[in-house]
Amino acid sequence: MKKILIINTSARTVLSKSRMLTSKFAEQWTSHNGNENITYRDLTKGKIPPITESWIAAAAKPKVIRTPEETAALATSDELIAELKEADIIVLGSPMYNWSIPGVLKNYIDQIVRMNETWKINREDPANPYLGLLENKTLLLLLSRGGTGYEPGEINAHMNFQSTYLKTIFNVMGIKDICMVAINGESQDPERLKISISSAIQNVSELADELSPVIL
Repeated sequence: MKKILIINTSARTVLSKSRMLTSKFAEQWTSHNGNENITYRDLTKGKIPPITESWIAAAAKPKVIRTPEETAALATSDELIAELKEADIIVLGSPMYNWSIPGVLKNYIDQIVRMNETWKINREDPANPYLGLLENKTLLLLLSRGGTGYEPGEINAHMNFQSTYLKTIFNVMGIKDICMVAINGESQDPERLKISISSAIQNVSELADELSPVIL
């Protein structure tokens, strides 16, 4: 049975549109497969610390020569990376904050992007210097945005430091199979927002069905 990791990052709860999408995925997946293989990680509950000088020093050393203090500095990183390695499907819900991502998600990314754990240097090909170590995984980016026009070729594409950044980061770590669903225009026209929500929910439901190992 495929293992699912669902990550929520929005500071909002009931009103969060990205949480709406991750919940829809969980609901649809559970209806076919049960919930025993779903792990939830809410980055707004339980502080994800920023990396420190001690963290950097520890990460640069082989595990066998780290001090107890250095091992402790990497404890959160080790836990989060272990979750990623276990998962077959990663469902990441994130709003767009100031054209980018929430601070808690940036802290999370800093903890998981670790040399020789999720990526390593490709010394044989300087044109492609990173080799991702997270293989055979699918990432679903379930996003929400206050405005519109953030996709390639659209008017605000140059201001999209949300999906473009997330795709780049997870590509570096080896995850190439990435699907994205977004609710756009939350702060704009209510009728257009309703259409965007309806379309996004339908797309998420279809993705859950397509990824399900159960023949529907």
